[in-house]
Amino acid sequence: MLADVLQSEPGFRLEQPRVLIVEDEFLIAMDIEDSILQADEEADVIGIANRLDEAVALGSRADIAFVDVNLADGQTGPEIGRRLSQDHGVVVIFMTANPEVVVNLGIGAGVIAKPVPQDAVEQCLSYALAKRAGTHAVTPIGMMPFDCGSS
Repeated sequence: MLADVLQSEPGFRLEQPRVLIVEDEFLIAMDIEDSILQADEEADVIGIANRLDEAVALGSRADIAFVDVNLADGQTGPEIGRRLSQDHGVVVIFMTANPEVVVNLGIGAGVIAKPVPQDAVEQCLSYALAKRAGTHAVTPIGMMPFDCGSS
């Protein structure tokens, strides 16, 4: 209720979670972005990165990141996930055709195998928001959660 009152004030806006998409296939990145923007959970997509250096540059502004493993500069997704999680407290969800690469690394909140259905992106966003808030998170169907904290 307080949020409704505050949001009605001119110029006031509660900060929405900021999402970074790390994906080198443009159409897949756009599909993920569309799913996030259409989700019931309101979130801002701060950018799309397709390489380690781009993802790291945007990392300090992100709260949540959807990260592929194989990118334009090679298999840098696990390193990106590690840096985002450890350096900035970003909740990382890996979305990859190679989930076995990240399963035992102790990085991120979980992994979901590609191809990812559109509604799974929305469910993963809700899951990541709950993990970030430290509340109960319902694991999306098809996602393998990791027990390594909230990130």
